[in-house]
Amino acid sequence: MEQQQPAPRTIVEVLAERAHRQPDRQVYTFLQDGETETAGLTFGALDRRTRAIAAALQAHAGSGDRVLLLLPSGPDFITAFLGCLQAGLIAVPAFPPPRRQPDPRLRVIAADAALRVVLTTAALLPKVRPALTGVPGLEGAVWLSVEELAGHDAGRLRETAPTGDSLAFLQYTSGSTSSPKGVMVSHGNLLHNERIIQQAFGQTEDSVVVGWLPLHHDMGLIGTVLQPLYTGAHCILMSPVAFLQQPVRWLRAISRYRATTSGGPNFAYDLCTRKVSREQAAELDLSSWSVAFNGAEPVRRETLERFAEAFAPSGFRRQAFYPCYGLAEATLFVAGSASASSDGETRRPVAYGTAWDGQRLAIVDPESGAERAPGEEGEIWIAGPSVAAGYWNRPEETADTFRAMLAGAAGDNGPFLRTGDLGFVDGGELFVTGRLKDLIILRGRNHYPQDIELTVERSHPALRPGCGASFAVEMDGEERLVVLQEVDRHATGFDAIAEAVRDAVAREHEARVHEVVLLRAGGVLKTSSGKVQRRACRTAYLEGRLPVVVRNVPAGAAAEAEEPGEPWFGLDGLTALPPEQRAAAFAELLRAAAARALSLPLASVDPSRPLTALGLDSLSAAALEQEVEARTGLRVALPDLLQGISLEGLAADLLAGRGRRPDGGAEDEALAAAPGEESPLSWGQRALWFLQRREPESAAYNLAAAVVIRSQLDVAALRRALEALVTRHASLRVAFGELRGEPFQRLRRGAGLDFRIERAPGAMVEELRPRLRAEAFRPFDLAGEPVLRVRVWETAPDRHVLLWVIHHIAADFTSMTVLLRDLDRLYLAETGGEPASLPPLSWGYPAFVRWQERHLASAAGERSWRYWRERLDGE
Repeated sequence: MEQQQPAPRTIVEVLAERAHRQPDRQVYTFLQDGETETAGLTFGALDRRTRAIAAALQAHAGSGDRVLLLLPSGPDFITAFLGCLQAGLIAVPAFPPPRRQPDPRLRVIAADAALRVVLTTAALLPKVRPALTGVPGLEGAVWLSVEELAGHDAGRLRETAPTGDSLAFLQYTSGSTSSPKGVMVSHGNLLHNERIIQQAFGQTEDSVVVGWLPLHHDMGLIGTVLQPLYTGAHCILMSPVAFLQQPVRWLRAISRYRATTSGGPNFAYDLCTRKVSREQAAELDLSSWSVAFNGAEPVRRETLERFAEAFAPSGFRRQAFYPCYGLAEATLFVAGSASASSDGETRRPVAYGTAWDGQRLAIVDPESGAERAPGEEGEIWIAGPSVAAGYWNRPEETADTFRAMLAGAAGDNGPFLRTGDLGFVDGGELFVTGRLKDLIILRGRNHYPQDIELTVERSHPALRPGCGASFAVEMDGEERLVVLQEVDRHATGFDAIAEAVRDAVAREHEARVHEVVLLRAGGVLKTSSGKVQRRACRTAYLEGRLPVVVRNVPAGAAAEAEEPGEPWFGLDGLTALPPEQRAAAFAELLRAAAARALSLPLASVDPSRPLTALGLDSLSAAALEQEVEARTGLRVALPDLLQGISLEGLAADLLAGRGRRPDGGAEDEALAAAPGEESPLSWGQRALWFLQRREPESAAYNLAAAVVIRSQLDVAALRRALEALVTRHASLRVAFGELRGEPFQRLRRGAGLDFRIERAPGAMVEELRPRLRAEAFRPFDLAGEPVLRVRVWETAPDRHVLLWVIHHIAADFTSMTVLLRDLDRLYLAETGGEPASLPPLSWGYPAFVRWQERHLASAAGERSWRYWRERLDGE
């Protein structure tokens, strides 16, 4: 009789079991810029990488130590997070700070968690370390890159034995900048929450999940990444920026991979209805999408209705909508139901379903602690195995938030988690009506008003400290930020003051202020003890009862943005202008892109003002980044846009070469795949791969050249020169293959040179011609052999015949000329004992491939696709 396996205690034990049973089953597929597969992880590979990182971490930290993860969303984040859990360490996920700018919230997290290790990438390490310089408690922390750990010997891993109560990671809340709180999520919390998500969503090994949410956020980490690992499903991931740049990429991935489960905050669905054209929607097939979860911010019925109507022709079914309720303090998921989203009652608020598997909901009077009757509003309290242990190093706040007891209840009266949310239960289903606390939720991100208010009062000397209020109001189906602020009695220049407020809030919080309302002294409502009454201020604002000095809304904010003026031209066109005119002309071109991204009339976009002062936030910055790249071929870093640069300054930087071109620059190294990793093919390479697969015995795309050398030849030096050439040009070191029907190229480890010399004493060229033809027309095995082969026949000590054959998938005639020129210089250097004086390569082919994918996925690319479809239509 087969012995039953014990239940897993941790998510890494789940991984180990799946790696044992299904080592070759793919669990993650990663999409570069939301379009092209760049890498994938099987359960076996994921387990090996996780164990190697865990073994390496154990050399630097002991059980229970905290490890800060400053990693972008992608495979490194996943393996590092699981590596921490495997090593018995406590992971602390966080978002890498922009550039080298100090990040107050990150500094508080680092000091609060008393970190032992900071783990990031080799590329980010010199950028993020300055942001944490001088943080108390970090003096002894070890800084590591994930690349250092990946090759560690997994055999040195010391197995740990965590229990369900052992801490897995700290999920820091958005929190006040002075005190973000670390939710202590245990291994037991994590497994229980994964189980109820599986039950609620009906997930199986056949499920396919598509996600774009940031992985340092609980919905991205627990709901999108760990849930497929737990259930054995397949997960397709893209970066948040890829989605924000072009929301259609999310829906294309669902369509392409026949996804069953995907979702995000309410704003994501709203963004798709506004940004995805009818032509793009017509190319989608969303009929496989059975669970379209919606959470992390209020779910709005009008958004669901608009989305369902817009994408019904694409096969989307209204019944797929799945409103969810949850929070970090309860690990992630608390309640959800698909039935509530399809009841057809348009005036009824959206229901969030019922609690699942051992979770208990109570609606409670927040003052007395007494449970409310069905249908009555109160604070939402939760009890159950998914509720976290409390806040890290905060016993008083833990007692207040996680140890609430029902007053006058018989039997099970607690403890409960106080959520701070207001709602009621009707017909067994939860309805969320608002917040007891003053939390602002904008596009799925939590902002605490006191953070924003502190930023506002410091933005201009004419603003009165401690006399501001911020809150969200609903406009056109979207939450928008309003700031109230008292000004000094003698203040002037109110437009400049409002601009300073917008600029500061955009820089510090990546949030867009819809309206700045400047008030007379005493205009902000407060309690007798001096506390700001934000809810009362909001009511007074809506009713028009405030002592207003000036109300400032961006000029033309409600107007339609103008289309970018034509013709658009790139840097080559600008070079025809006198140097003193180029920056101004380019700034004019950028104005049109900014107007579109900010939804402002062109006339209201002043190129000399900071973009953040015009209302730029992270979402509109992503749209502007995409627009600039699509129309100019230049890449702009999002942090640059959010650090207060003007369009004139941006134009000057780009023209001065400080923008990142797709064909070169600082980003090439990051774009190039590491040895052994898959990267995409260009469209030209795809065509050649298709033809090669169709006729594998064909040599039609072999490029060959032969030369007679009438002098002494140093064969050893020639070999070394060829090895240096292959090392210099990565395109000569690739192997090709297919993954689920999609071609990829993988960088070989080592040169992999195909070089051979043969002796043919006294042979004339005519006698060698059959052998030359045989080698020149021998088909390449693109998956198994190098794309370059070199043959040398020695007919006499001072006479050699050299044959060079390369496949067109790796070179054309122009690049072959470059390669032969480089080989000549390398050979002369090898024979002369001097280093070759070759200039550094300004760009690499992997960078071009990724630029091409981004360009073809952009608005300009869509126009190109449409043009050629029309021209090539019919016979």
